[in-house]
Amino acid sequence: MAAMLDASTDATRVRRYWRVLVQGLSWVLLAIAVYALWPASLGGGTSLVIVSGQSMEPTYSSGDLVVARKGDPQIGDVIIYAPEDLGGAQVVHRIIGGDAASGWVLQGDNNDFIDPFYPAGAEVRGIVHLHVPNAGVVTMWLLNPLLWCGVILLAMVIALWPSAGDEDDDEPEDGAEDGADDEAADQAAPVTLNDAKTSGA
Repeated sequence: MAAMLDASTDATRVRRYWRVLVQGLSWVLLAIAVYALWPASLGGGTSLVIVSGQSMEPTYSSGDLVVARKGDPQIGDVIIYAPEDLGGAQVVHRIIGGDAASGWVLQGDNNDFIDPFYPAGAEVRGIVHLHVPNAGVVTMWLLNPLLWCGVILLAMVIALWPSAGDEDDDEPEDGAEDGADDEAADQAAPVTLNDAKTSGA
């Protein structure tokens, strides 16, 4: 009986450790996702833009998704920038000259003229690292701040919600209850028999 109780306790302990490990990994994955995908419009380091127009053909076509991360651009990089004169509209073009201090000189791969803007500092949102053709519809959802708030809220609820296993751990297992009742009955039976024998004598 003691061995059965010890085995049950060990199994419960293993389940608790496993749940703690899974919850910890869930938080780590959530933190990585937030770091990697949190949009720059909300203070993150990632910018997602749907290409519009033909200025970057054949590299990118209208409706493609480009993803950029903050970094140190170099001549030849394709960047996303948002000049103040355009009210925050983002442009995806290639650096052909300039520098980070005085401003970058940019041009679309399909243009025969350079851009009239020379972005520097915070105007440069990031260097393009990923290109997904024809992903405009998905991007519209990814750019929605309400979606990200909902994802984080859902992840927090899942991580903090008590699982059914937690409630089961607080209750003795059926086998343990039955074993305890049987043991109590076994201990009580001899006393009853002894009392009967004494009364008969």
